[in-house]
Amino acid sequence: MSSRRFCSAAAALLIALLHSASAAQPPASAAPYTVLSRDGRRPLAARIMSGQEMFALDDLARLFNVVVREDTAAGGLTVTAGTETIALSPGQSLASLNGRLISLPAPPLREGRTWYVPVDFVGRALGPALGGHVELRKPSRLILVGDIRAPRIVGRMETLGSLARLTLDIAPATPHTVTQEGTKLTVRFEADMLDAALPATASPDLVANVRPGDLPASIAIDLGPRFASFRTTDTPGDRGGARLVIDVMAQTTDAQPQPTTPPPPEGPPLIDLAPSGTLRAIVIDAGHGGAEDGARGASGALEKQITLSVARRLKAALEGRLGLRVILTRDADATVGLDERAALANNNKADLFVSLHVNASPRAGTAGAEVFYLSLDEYGDAAERVAHADSDLLPVFGGGTRDIELILWDMAQARYIKESAALAQSIEASLRQRVPMSARAIQQAPFRVLVGANMPAVLVEMGFITNPAQEKQLQSDEFQNLVVQALVESISRFRDARSSTRLTGAR
Repeated sequence: MSSRRFCSAAAALLIALLHSASAAQPPASAAPYTVLSRDGRRPLAARIMSGQEMFALDDLARLFNVVVREDTAAGGLTVTAGTETIALSPGQSLASLNGRLISLPAPPLREGRTWYVPVDFVGRALGPALGGHVELRKPSRLILVGDIRAPRIVGRMETLGSLARLTLDIAPATPHTVTQEGTKLTVRFEADMLDAALPATASPDLVANVRPGDLPASIAIDLGPRFASFRTTDTPGDRGGARLVIDVMAQTTDAQPQPTTPPPPEGPPLIDLAPSGTLRAIVIDAGHGGAEDGARGASGALEKQITLSVARRLKAALEGRLGLRVILTRDADATVGLDERAALANNNKADLFVSLHVNASPRAGTAGAEVFYLSLDEYGDAAERVAHADSDLLPVFGGGTRDIELILWDMAQARYIKESAALAQSIEASLRQRVPMSARAIQQAPFRVLVGANMPAVLVEMGFITNPAQEKQLQSDEFQNLVVQALVESISRFRDARSSTRLTGAR
């Protein structure tokens, strides 16, 4: 045998051996899931097979009291849960439940005499077959069975000047209490357990640690040496959730004289609070979101991500520096209708509405920020009549009449056009000192998102995402902070001007 033939034969033998060893190698184990029910906690083993996490059907049969049968003649599998039957076919990433097809990320696989299914099978097929009482939570590696109350809680920490803010998003909304015990705050939930992702502290001198509490279904907040007081705010969240905000405030001086009598309970700090009758609440609208990406830059930046980032920064700055109540039309990547955004502002009796966007142009060189307020040209004389209309006298139950402001949705903005123009001018002046501006820095346009706002309202285009240089700027912390500074300054100036006008009018 020549040396060349020998080398070829040896190489073929080596490949065959490696293939045999690979085929014989068992699938890799994955971290187990926890099945949680009223009966307690039970582990459920998972394995990595063909790049997918899989459960053994035998394990599912034991834990969920279902029957697994293999139909060798038809080459398929059935999983029977009571009167419901799930059909599976090797090689197909589908399951059939009473004739309804269910997509799976991978087909069932067999190892020896054991069949495996993707972990998503539990939530997508087995749960509905069992009557909807099984919930798969992949990020937490949990499977909830029955009426277990285990809210998902995602925490976020921020440092805002002299306070540390812990935000807890709770899904679904769950009753809770916050109590102080010495140097610890405890948040207790009316639940069986918590599925919580807790943040690291951002200000250890105020919040030393955020951790699972000593009691079931609780979160402990260990307070730092500069802690003075705290306040809590509860607001509705997305899709039936809730949001709990805990502000931990610092001591104003390093040392305080000890009073001889107990001081009264300390309230939240008074920081530049708006005078009565001026600005109390403002709605910040992060444009687009969810299925609506908005404009896209050449490098992949998305309008919806930039607007949400700036909206969150602006909310923190307005609350911390001006003492305003700030509502975001969205605080997640969610789809919100244009009319819903204005309706949120109206229902919360907001005093201002600011919608944040980034612009796009077919010309890559176009750049600069622009500020818009509503144009009512298309409404003609009707808008003018609404702008100067008085309230109507309407009869009320029990007799008598009452002054009621009747405002058509499409005319809500008409009576605020002058104030909206003044706010737009204030924002343009502040932006011009900090960021590049378009040649047409202030414009009017019939933007639907502004039409229904029953308060002064503007739309800010922070720059052109289709300009490569501005796309990079719009994503940077420095540029976003400059936009926030400009907006805070202009809103503060608008507030002072409005307060001065009302005081002068009162005299």
